[in-house]
Amino acid sequence: MPPLPEDTMSADPQALALIHRGAADVIKDGELEARLALGRPLRIKAGFDPTAPDLHLGHTVLLNKMRQFQDLGHTAIFLIGDFTGMIGDPTGKSVTRKPLTHEEVLANADTYAKQVFKVLDRDRTEVRFNSEWFGKMDASDMIRLAAQHTVARMLERDDFAKRYASQQPIAIHEFLYPLVQGYDSVALKCDVELGGTDQRFNLLMGRGLQEHFGQPAQIVLTMPLLEGIDGVHKMSKSLGNYIGIDEPAIDMVTKTMKIGDDLMWRWFELLSFDVSLDELVTMRRDVASGALNPRDAKLRLARELAARFHGAAEAEKAIAGWHAVVRGEGDTSSLPLNDITVSAEGLRLPALLTAAGLTSSNSEANRKLKERAVRIDAHVVEDPQRVFTAGFEGVLQVGKRNFARVRLINT
Repeated sequence: MPPLPEDTMSADPQALALIHRGAADVIKDGELEARLALGRPLRIKAGFDPTAPDLHLGHTVLLNKMRQFQDLGHTAIFLIGDFTGMIGDPTGKSVTRKPLTHEEVLANADTYAKQVFKVLDRDRTEVRFNSEWFGKMDASDMIRLAAQHTVARMLERDDFAKRYASQQPIAIHEFLYPLVQGYDSVALKCDVELGGTDQRFNLLMGRGLQEHFGQPAQIVLTMPLLEGIDGVHKMSKSLGNYIGIDEPAIDMVTKTMKIGDDLMWRWFELLSFDVSLDELVTMRRDVASGALNPRDAKLRLARELAARFHGAAEAEKAIAGWHAVVRGEGDTSSLPLNDITVSAEGLRLPALLTAAGLTSSNSEANRKLKERAVRIDAHVVEDPQRVFTAGFEGVLQVGKRNFARVRLINT
């Protein structure tokens, strides 16, 4: 990150540019500048419902923005929604979401708390749980909170409106979710709340509730939803298009190298700390002119991400492993080894490629073989009848970006 002025808590243009980097919307810019001009550390909140045990790069879009605020001298509040997680965020859902049990929430929350400091500065971070205040509320408190909003206003939310129009059930507790999320900002006296673009309604709820309770309304900063490695859908574990921040360095590198060239620039903007926006403009120009190979730009991103979560040494080892496959030379032992169980008869090559996750079906595998797009240990193979039995170990590759180191073992 480029050096910043000493008075970074002011509304300095360089600080504002960093805050706006990658942001979809800031509500409202003038209020943000006025709040920054106070010269005190602002309280910057982002909430995470512990609905899954691990964080992925999509989650770090918000964490990165929090870290940028921290580097400007402000305080990050990593809010774990252990209470809201038991309600279930209805955002974007076409059906009522199944609430998590208290035990599931606590287990996931514990994992979150251990992972966030791979991005955030521990000394400038408050880790909070919204059960701190909601656990003390009784039924009458919740009724008074619910009185702050109308059903008509709730139905202005796009996902609720669609479900209501299509006669899909909406449970009463789902209407509570935006109110509960909004009240978090009141309890924490937030200056700024961060969230994805799909959270806009909930974030604005926080502004309204703060005003109702006599607090200055928080600034809302929304960030885009990061597309996964497929380049189409939001990064999601359920879709398998994610990179987990606890994944091995080699997996981070190989998966990052699979993303499309266009998506690479979006990842740079939202995920990189090392590449400034000015440098990013230069890199894009160099790739467009042919002065820079997009593969080399992507390697820079892959190296930065692997180093952030695993250290520089592991990142270089992972890069070397990736080069070994792509160039057909060098040590591939750093690649993760995937065990595939086979019967005594073994597997024909198309079935092996599919079992390794390199092709979606045997028919696709046969097509890739005919295209001479399949390699084993850097050598082109074409015979679909070739059989592999227990004891085989090697690096399978389909195309330029998809490869896996596999070992066949007996069932």
